[in-house]
Amino acid sequence: MQRILVVNAKGGCGKTTVATNLASLYASQGFRTALMDHDPQGSASRWLKLRPADRPEIHGVNAHQRQAVNATRAWQLRVPPGTERVILDAPAGVAARDLPGFVQQVDTILIPVLPSPIDIHSATGFIRDLLLVGKVRSRGVRVGVLANRTRRNTLVYKSLERFLNTLQLPFLTTLRDTQNYVHAFERGVGIHEMWDRRVEQDKLDWLPLFNWLEKVSTAHAVLQGNA
Repeated sequence: MQRILVVNAKGGCGKTTVATNLASLYASQGFRTALMDHDPQGSASRWLKLRPADRPEIHGVNAHQRQAVNATRAWQLRVPPGTERVILDAPAGVAARDLPGFVQQVDTILIPVLPSPIDIHSATGFIRDLLLVGKVRSRGVRVGVLANRTRRNTLVYKSLERFLNTLQLPFLTTLRDTQNYVHAFERGVGIHEMWDRRVEQDKLDWLPLFNWLEKVSTAHAVLQGNA
């Protein structure tokens, strides 16, 4: 089982879009997939409720819900036996003190960043906290960043691209600012499950991310086997 956390300290970065599309991509590729919704807004859970019955199944977990008396968190977060990929949609604005708890649960962390000065500044502090407080490197957790909701031919995107290239982290891919993701969400599907020719470029944008994740997953499995 590989566990992938989509997180950023700032809300509105499109992490739920990334989480739901990643879950649908894995499910469409034949992986037994679960989607954990840690965000109190419950957007990922709403997306799952819209998902058509004829699409590959994704097991949903409402991880943000408060526990009833005598209920255990382990029961609530249980995923079906044989689950191969678990995508965790983190709550918005994760505080530095909460990072270790999330880092301990996962193998890989994805950080979507928007092309704006505010988001770039926020991402700088968050990545610092992730490395220092979350101690991702000492825990063997892989971290990658992606540019989200971008328009390539703009000055602010060029600024974001320069920033991401300065990080000592993999800059994985760039996702466009397009209504295609909105239409997919409204149907409970991912971008890879749409057949409109206008989404072809969006599908291609996910290839570097998917290939990096699977390369990381394979290396992680080999290391576990040799442990």
